[in-house]
Amino acid sequence: MVKTSDINQLSEAALIREVHAKNRLVFTFVYERHFQELAMTAFRYVKDAGIAQELVQEVFIKIWEQPALLDENGALRAYLYKAVINHAINYLKREKNIARHHSLIAASLTDSYLQDLQEEQELKLLIYQEIEKLPRQCCKVFKMSRFDGLKYREIADQLSLSEKTVENHIIHALKVLRENLFYRQHNSRDYTANLKLMQLFLLVAGELLTQL
Repeated sequence: MVKTSDINQLSEAALIREVHAKNRLVFTFVYERHFQELAMTAFRYVKDAGIAQELVQEVFIKIWEQPALLDENGALRAYLYKAVINHAINYLKREKNIARHHSLIAASLTDSYLQDLQEEQELKLLIYQEIEKLPRQCCKVFKMSRFDGLKYREIADQLSLSEKTVENHIIHALKVLRENLFYRQHNSRDYTANLKLMQLFLLVAGELLTQL
């Protein structure tokens, strides 16, 4: 066991061996000995003292968790500098990518995009309102199938129904929805709105549309 009074006399190779052995006293010594200079190095890249300190701490945490990262025949101080600089550069790359992503999102928020998004939400709401108008049991079965993703057998078991009854409820729901959405009401919608509504309805209708 290395004594506290002797740690300062250890070579870099000996310090690395002790870190490999999970010697907390030696690890703390290395941390305290190099932290400030490493934080200053990271600051040169990230220009933020708090972030620089966090990056150095993350490097030391990784070393503690994976001491094998330190080569026993390597130079400890040089490794720490290289690890911190690489971590700072990766941080900047990540932040740049995030900023670019946010910039692309902001650029896509044109008036036309927002208008289309609002119209789509209104059409979705229209479909949901029509679903709520279905007979109670039919509505329940339909939502369990289309919104909860349950299979006919699962719905049948939960509601004490036969699978055929569940299927009939779904078929009836789709017939009523199609009729109410496209034939009986809302004739003031233009062609584009009707097309979008049909696309949304197809997502809800799924594979059973071919049976109608």
